[in-house]
Amino acid sequence: MAMDHTVKVILGSIAFGIFWLLAVFPAIPFLPIGRTAGSLLGAMLMVLFRVLTPDQAYAAIDLPILGLLFGTMVVSVYLERADMFKYLGKVLSWKSKGAKDLICRVCLISAISSALFTNDTSCVVLTEFVLKIAKQHNLPPRPFLLALASSANIGSSATPIGNPQNLVIAVQSGIPFGQFVIGILPAMLVGIVVNALIILISYWKLLSIQKDEEDVPPEIVADEDVNSHRFSPARLSHSQIPSLNSQEWDSRLDSMYAQSPPNSNANVETLRTSLSSKDNEIHWSHGAVTEAVARISDASKECVPNASPPPQKREEGLSSKSFNSMDKQKEPLPLQVSEGKQHWSTKWRRMAWKCCVYLVTIGMLVALLMGLNMSWTAVTAALALVVLDFKDAQPCLEKVSYSLLVFFCGMFITVDGFNKTGLPNTFWNFMEPHAQIDRVSGTVVLALVILYLSNLASNVPTVLLLGARVAASAAAISPAQEKRAWLLLAWISTVAGNLSLLGSAANLIVCEQARRTPQLSYNLSFWNHLKFGLPSTLIITGIGLVLIK
Repeated sequence: MAMDHTVKVILGSIAFGIFWLLAVFPAIPFLPIGRTAGSLLGAMLMVLFRVLTPDQAYAAIDLPILGLLFGTMVVSVYLERADMFKYLGKVLSWKSKGAKDLICRVCLISAISSALFTNDTSCVVLTEFVLKIAKQHNLPPRPFLLALASSANIGSSATPIGNPQNLVIAVQSGIPFGQFVIGILPAMLVGIVVNALIILISYWKLLSIQKDEEDVPPEIVADEDVNSHRFSPARLSHSQIPSLNSQEWDSRLDSMYAQSPPNSNANVETLRTSLSSKDNEIHWSHGAVTEAVARISDASKECVPNASPPPQKREEGLSSKSFNSMDKQKEPLPLQVSEGKQHWSTKWRRMAWKCCVYLVTIGMLVALLMGLNMSWTAVTAALALVVLDFKDAQPCLEKVSYSLLVFFCGMFITVDGFNKTGLPNTFWNFMEPHAQIDRVSGTVVLALVILYLSNLASNVPTVLLLGARVAASAAAISPAQEKRAWLLLAWISTVAGNLSLLGSAANLIVCEQARRTPQLSYNLSFWNHLKFGLPSTLIITGIGLVLIK
C-alpha cells in the first residue's frame, strides 16, 4: 500500500493518536470522556478528515466479531444466574491445605474460567472471592490478586472466546475452534504452572507466615460468606447470626404485654417499635434480644409480685391454653404442607433450569469444537437461554456491556482509517526482514515487537494493525507457518497483558474491584504489578515460542 497524501497521513495519525490516548488514559484531565467515547471520536474524525468515506467506515465494522462477543456475554450472564461462579468459589475454599494450595487453586480456576467465559468476566466475578479467602486465612491479598489477573490472561489465550483479540484472530484467520485450542493449549498449561511457581517463589516467605503484614482486618470470614458471592456489588452476609423473625417476636411481646402492668407496657411497646423498625435492616442477635425481653419480664414481676391468679382460675387458664394451643397446632397443618410442596416445586424447577443452562453452554462448546460458525453459534446459545428462562429478558440483557460493543465499532473504523494512511505498512516493511518466523531470531524479534505494541497501543489494536501483515509474510513461507503466525500472535498479544497493570483490561478490573470492595479494600499498585509482571511475561512468552508449532 503506497503512502497516501501527506495531509491525509497527518490527519489520520492525529485521529488515531486521540483514540490511542483515550484508550490508554481514559480519564485524562483535559478530555475525561472514557474509552468508548474516545473510540467513537476517533472514528468520527477519520470520516470528517476524509481518511475514510462513510461507506468505508460502515464496512470496517466486523459484525461476526460483534456477534460472537455479544453471544458470549449473554451466555456468561445466564451462567452467573445459574450459580456457576458460586460453585467455582466453593472449589476455591473446599478443604484448603494452606496458602500455597490456595495460590495454585486460584491460578487453575482463573485460567479455566477465563478460557470458557472470557478473562474479563472471570476477573469481575472472582476478585471478591479471592479477597474473602485471603481474609479468611489471614493472608496478604497481593499474591492472590496477581495470580488471579495473570492466570486469567494466560488461560484466556487457549480459546477463541477467551478474550477479544482472540475473537478477532479466530474470525480473520478462519482457524477452526478445535485446531485453535489444540495449538495453544500445551503452552497455556505449562504457562499456568510456571506462573504459579513464579508467584510462589516471589512470595514464599510472605505466604509462609499466617499473618497479613498489610493491615487486613483480623476478623474471620465464614465459609458461607466466601461461597455466597453474586455478580452484584459485594456485601457481607449476616446469615450466620442466629435470629427470630418479626412474627415470633410479636407473639412473645403480645404475651408479655397482656401479663405486664401498665407502667411496663411502655417498655414493651418501645422494644416492639425498635424491633419492627430495624427488621428490614439487620438481623438481631438472638441472645441480645432475649436478654432484653427477660429484663422487661423481671421488671413486670417486681412491680406486681402477688399478681398470680387463684389456683382454680390458674387451672382453668392452663386447660384453656392447652386446648387453644392444640387447636393452633392443628389449624396451620394443611397450610404448612402446601407451602412445603410449593417450596419443593420451586426448588426442582430451579434445578431443572440450571441443568438446561449448563447443557446449552456445553452444546455451544461442542458446536464450536465441531467447526460451526462461531458467531452464530454463540448468538443461538444466547437466544436459547433467553427462551428457556421464559421471562422478560431485559434484566439479563441490561448486564451486557454494550459500551464494549460500541468501543469495538469505533475501534474498527479508527484502525481501518489508520491502516489507509500507510504508516503501519511502512513500519512492517521495515521490520519484516528481521521478523521471519522460520528463524529463531526472527521469531524473537516478532515477539518483542508484539509485546511492545500490545502495551503501547493495547492488544486488540495491535492485532488489527499487524495480524494480516504477519500472516501474509508467514504464508509466503508455508501454510503451516501462516497458522503458526496467527497462533503466536494470539499467544503473545494475550500474555503481553501481564507485563504491566495497564497492559490488559483484566488487570484493571482486578485492581479496581479490589480497591472498591467494601471492608476488603486493597490497592494493587503499578510497581508491585510490574515487579512480578515483567519477568513472568518474558518467561511465559518464551514458553509459547517453543511449544506453539
